[in-house]
Amino acid sequence: MNASKVAYKPVGLLLGSLSGAVAGGIFKAVWKRIKGEEDAPDATDQQRPWREILVAAALQGAIFAAVKAATDRAGATFVHKATGAWPG
Repeated sequence: MNASKVAYKPVGLLLGSLSGAVAGGIFKAVWKRIKGEEDAPDATDQQRPWREILVAAALQGAIFAAVKAATDRAGATFVHKATGAWPG
C-alpha cells in the first residue's frame, strides 16, 4: 500500500462521517422547502402515497451520493497535495 493510500484512510473516515451529517441536513432543508414538512415520509407510512415515498427516497439518495462524491474528491485532492500522489 502506498503512502497516499495510507494518508487517505483517516481523511476518508473523517470525511465519511461529516458527509453523512451534511447530506442529512441538506436533504432535510430541501424536503422542508419542497413539502413544507420537517421530516420526509418513512417507507412504511401508510398515509403517504407511493409516489411521495419514492420521490423522497430518490432525492435523499441523490443528495447523499453527491455529497459523498464531493467529499471523497476533496479528500483525495487534499492527500494528493500533501503527498504528491493520488490515493487511488
